[in-house]
Amino acid sequence: MKLRHALSAVMLAAAGLAAPVAVAPVAHADTLICDQYGSTTIGGRYVVMNNRWGSSATQCINVTGSGFRIQTQQGSTSGGAPLSYPAVYLGCHYTNCSPGTNLPRQLSRIGSAPSSISYNYVGGSVFDASYDIWMDPTAKTNGVNQMELMIWLNHTGNVQPVGGKVGTVNLGGRNWDVWQGNNGGNDVLSYVAQSPTANYSFNVMDFVNNVDARTRVDRSWYLTSIQAGFEPWSGGVGLAVNSFSASVN
Repeated sequence: MKLRHALSAVMLAAAGLAAPVAVAPVAHADTLICDQYGSTTIGGRYVVMNNRWGSSATQCINVTGSGFRIQTQQGSTSGGAPLSYPAVYLGCHYTNCSPGTNLPRQLSRIGSAPSSISYNYVGGSVFDASYDIWMDPTAKTNGVNQMELMIWLNHTGNVQPVGGKVGTVNLGGRNWDVWQGNNGGNDVLSYVAQSPTANYSFNVMDFVNNVDARTRVDRSWYLTSIQAGFEPWSGGVGLAVNSFSASVN
């Protein structure tokens, strides 16, 4: 297992330990997943994963036909890395690829990558609600990619991205604080919404192009996955992705 994600409350920390997972059956009725790295598919095109990498405590997600809801969360941590990253995604994550995906795909061969998310938030929890978009110099379907692009649409408590704030930018009709760093396994560029939102539709390539301008990523690199979910530090029951869509054109 290898470190996948990176976030911190007061220090640099990783936030998404992934391991190879067997692809579970397609979800029709609601499906409860409590296995640490359990997953299933929805809509015939996306994977939903539990991805409880940072805690031995029980986490269960209830997978619907369009997203998922955290049903049980027994872990808690006051700082450092989060407990998990339950998420829905298009593309490949540790050899578990979504049905029919055209990812990995070279950035130079992507015209647009529209995506949309609808979240449900709850009080009394410490979390971030974020996209996690991965890129690599090779068409990699397994292991850690070299560039992690995060888009934080909301966060609560004393949590912050890896590294330090390097500026602000307007992308996709919103203003963002930009954070840049490295978690020891990969580079991380994070865009933190200056005002939280539960619903967002945008072109992923607007952010990818900004990453290109700030980092060593160039058009020869590959987009490997578009993921969206939650990183909880404590609480989280009731947090939900109501719906998610993504495509790469």
